[in-house]
Amino acid sequence: MKLKSNFILALGIWIAIIGAVQARPRQAAETGDKLDRTVLPVVETKPKPIKEIDVRKAKAPARFEVKAPKGAPNVVVVLIDDMGFGQPSTFGGGVAMPTLDRLANSGLRYNNMHVTALCSPTRAALLTGRNHHTNNTGAVQDIATAFPGNTGIRPNSVAPLAEMLKLNGYNTAAFGKWHLTPLWETTGSGPFERWPTGSGFEKFYGFLGGETNHWSPYIFDGTARVELPHDPNYNFMTDMTDRSIAWVRSQQSLTPDKPFFVYFAPGATHAPHHAPQVWINKYKGKFDAGWDKYREETLARQIRLGVVPPDTKLAPKPPVIANWETLSDEEKRLYARQMEVFAGFAEFTDHEVGRFAAALEELGEMDNTLFIYIAGDNGASAEGGMVGMFNEMLAFNGMPANVAEQMPFIDKWGGPESYPHFAVGWAVAGNAPFAWSKQVAADYGGTKNGMVVHWPKGIHASGELRSQWHHVVDIAPTVLEIAGLPAPKTVNGTPQKPFEGTSLAYTFNDANAADRHRTQYFEILGNRALYHDGWLARTIHRAPWEKQPRAPFEQDQWELFDTRSDFSLAHDLATQRPAKLKAMQALFLQEAVKYNVLPLDDRSLERLVPALAGRPDLMAGRHSLTLYEGMTGIMENAFIDVKNRSLTITAEVEVPENGANGVILAQGGRFGGWALYMKDGKPAYTYNLVGMQRTSIVSSQPLASGKATIKLDFAYDGGGSGKGGAATLLVNGQKAAEGRIEHTAPFVFSLDEGADVGADEDTPVSEDYAQGNNQFTGKIVKVIVETQAPANDNPS
Repeated sequence: MKLKSNFILALGIWIAIIGAVQARPRQAAETGDKLDRTVLPVVETKPKPIKEIDVRKAKAPARFEVKAPKGAPNVVVVLIDDMGFGQPSTFGGGVAMPTLDRLANSGLRYNNMHVTALCSPTRAALLTGRNHHTNNTGAVQDIATAFPGNTGIRPNSVAPLAEMLKLNGYNTAAFGKWHLTPLWETTGSGPFERWPTGSGFEKFYGFLGGETNHWSPYIFDGTARVELPHDPNYNFMTDMTDRSIAWVRSQQSLTPDKPFFVYFAPGATHAPHHAPQVWINKYKGKFDAGWDKYREETLARQIRLGVVPPDTKLAPKPPVIANWETLSDEEKRLYARQMEVFAGFAEFTDHEVGRFAAALEELGEMDNTLFIYIAGDNGASAEGGMVGMFNEMLAFNGMPANVAEQMPFIDKWGGPESYPHFAVGWAVAGNAPFAWSKQVAADYGGTKNGMVVHWPKGIHASGELRSQWHHVVDIAPTVLEIAGLPAPKTVNGTPQKPFEGTSLAYTFNDANAADRHRTQYFEILGNRALYHDGWLARTIHRAPWEKQPRAPFEQDQWELFDTRSDFSLAHDLATQRPAKLKAMQALFLQEAVKYNVLPLDDRSLERLVPALAGRPDLMAGRHSLTLYEGMTGIMENAFIDVKNRSLTITAEVEVPENGANGVILAQGGRFGGWALYMKDGKPAYTYNLVGMQRTSIVSSQPLASGKATIKLDFAYDGGGSGKGGAATLLVNGQKAAEGRIEHTAPFVFSLDEGADVGADEDTPVSEDYAQGNNQFTGKIVKVIVETQAPANDNPS
């Protein structure tokens, strides 16, 4: 009996060992060297002193070189922007994404992957393996504050994954959206430590901010501004894909034995929704049934695919969203068009991801590439308001347009003359089966996104589903484990905070493995939640479309869900399990203290103003800025604030014998801004109010040749934000023209177009001059912008 018992015990141990081995990725890399990779850069070994006098008799020591572990895979992380769980076809949505489908069918679908609910925080967690507040990225960079957890400054103790891989022998490159550089560090004066090329990426081609105009983007190659081609068919999505393919081909041509890490982060599908018409046309009429029907059909598809449990119910949509059948024919036509554009944008983006994947296949690298495709950095965005926006700057300035005002632009939606976003109803529908959206960290509609992992050499399974609970903070630990690399203890001389995520590599070949990520807090702008062992406690403090919080923090209404039996968070158990809710709330506070989440900050307009928010401002305390010819691309947050106040713009120019034309100074572009320029030799000033209303003041006489001083004087009416004023144009001290500007932009001209001296380099503020061909043909000596302090009742 004892012998039999020992045999059974040994057999059990042997089976467990075999199971553990099979569960491991098939080809996790092994270092096979004696280097201490916990200290980065790896300390160079010191060669022994050479005593031989004659070099002919001496033997050179082995060259010190840090190489990636043998067999280490390439790594590609694709991160789509602002996409809901219920939008891609791969997870039951109504938007065709054949590349994501194909990779899922030969890889793994993850239906329990989570993000932070907002752009910058998700990217910070993804790229470092630490929570977003540990990165000091509690919200987007645009609203950083003085409090730990929200300063916008990534600590040196939080080294990025790209830096770790680079120092371990990888080549690294990032393409697309960044949105992790503090606003006051985005100028040509730097510092550049928190630009992509200062964050571990040897190559960067993309944009620094939260969004860009895909037809006319403001982009960088490294830290150098990119001059766009004069091509009417140009689109950034195609451009960034071309650049990524060129980079990886070059890398493989020159260093084929060196693995690469590519972070492929399109600006799509974040607003503005821009796509070639051929992609938009594919969805003509496909959303005419509306957002309610879309939710129902999406859930049915999700159940058929098995990406949600068969008993999943649609969580009740917010009551503020109208039922589709109650809408007018005009409303239905506008909203359906909005979704057609979005869907075309999304499929076009997936097509470009497919081109990049095809390039890897042509190079023979796809089999040993860990390809992680995350369909969203948060849920679909409700930032377009109740009726959507032909120009998103309307929303940012608190100037929502109604349906009738937008109907004239319906055929231009998605094209170069638009800067559009869809209505809230489509955001919630796109997050089916959940009820909320981007920004709502308290709901899976804001925090659950579909993910596909594809790695033929390391994953046995094909076309399978994985339902272990995970979070983007788990990606960096996963990559290091698969690469055979330890988490570093020191990077560039700074002791490192340990990873706060858990590798999900254990799930690759074991569909039934128990969850290892057991606890995770969520918090964005006061919306907050705590996940622990299948339970989710949450409070919705404010929806994206609500102007004020629902209650003070201490009075927020909390809910409780058992996510193991309630995938969509449709059944609140707070009243049934009060003790469990109380324990979860206590655990949230514990995690909040641990990760610098407190104090909670739900301020809105105040956080847009650097002085009130407590972040640095390059123009703090200044009322004068002197500019010189060639200074271009100065982003709005780094330029002197000319909103809600009186100002003067004084330009000293020299006019050649044949006269001069072109832009002297412009800020913003087609969708909002202003410009001082010359047309037909005459000085002119145009104020563009969110692309909807242009006011021009033009001199009646052309300038004579020689030196001249052109001055624009604007006397603001006061009495609040966005008011009007009187504008006077003077030439050499003499009044040349005058007029009224009835209304001005209170908060922002543009999120992606800056100020330019001597040209208007992006879209044109005024239709008086052409895009890409408006350089000033005289000489600009200097331009001085002087402002008066705003009245106390002006928030900016």
